[in-house]
Amino acid sequence: MAVRELQGAPGMLGLLARAGVGMVPGASRLPFVGGGPGGRPAQVPDLTLVLNDVEIERDRLATYNRVCGFSLRDTLPPTYPHMLAFPLQLSLMTDSSFPFRAIGLVHIFNRITQHRPVRIAERLSLRVWATPVQPHPRGQQFSLRSEARVGDELVWEEVSTNLRRGSSGAEDSGGGEDSARAPEVPSSESVPATATWSLPGDLGRRYGSVSGDLNPIHIHPLTARLFGFPTAIAHGMWTKARCLAALEARLAERFTVEVSFRKPILLPATVQFASESTEGRGFRFGVRDARKTTPHLDGVVG
Repeated sequence: MAVRELQGAPGMLGLLARAGVGMVPGASRLPFVGGGPGGRPAQVPDLTLVLNDVEIERDRLATYNRVCGFSLRDTLPPTYPHMLAFPLQLSLMTDSSFPFRAIGLVHIFNRITQHRPVRIAERLSLRVWATPVQPHPRGQQFSLRSEARVGDELVWEEVSTNLRRGSSGAEDSGGGEDSARAPEVPSSESVPATATWSLPGDLGRRYGSVSGDLNPIHIHPLTARLFGFPTAIAHGMWTKARCLAALEARLAERFTVEVSFRKPILLPATVQFASESTEGRGFRFGVRDARKTTPHLDGVVG
């Protein structure tokens, strides 16, 4: 696998512009835009992006904590390294060798393993790569793998699975952990509601401004309508972060949390948060619409 070490975090505005150009008809034929030759299925590049010596910006962290509901601590929220890795993820997905356009992909599953709490003063090394394309009942899927290390110590890792809707044209590339399909998190329909959250219409803009994820489906009703949504929708990773903030006091120092993203949350919204303990020190949790009980997210901590 080729390794490309970056000299600094990729500029988000440039990456978002490249992702947006990919939506223009015929743009996939341009040399700097991914999408697969002729629109035919292609495999992900055999490439790992590396960013070393990443320093935590305390003001940005404080803003992230406020937007997501985390308390102020001397350690990072378990979802914060995802935000640090996101520029690398987007850089990989907008690379000319990547088979799919970044905008239009659907985030369907996310697993985070925190091996130990990461202190704010620690500097991180980040690695991001993609797993092979797999068939999915609604199209094709692949996962982005991300790791954070302090020195040589692996402290955090993530699997983020995305769906490209359409025909399932890719051949199964075989077994192995990296090519395994995303697991299905059990439904939380029977889990009792423990809180009701009122989500403002500008939540997508607030989270996008601190995370850098300014996908137009999250930012404004007008831009969301261009992609078939009646209004802006909440970020899936904000929803996961908000759930973990609600469980923050009960989380162990080492744990794995998996979520399946269901129906999008149309903003503004009133949703219910549900959670219950499982055997051992685990939890089941979920987010659903407060009126229609539409499932938005199902999750487990273990």
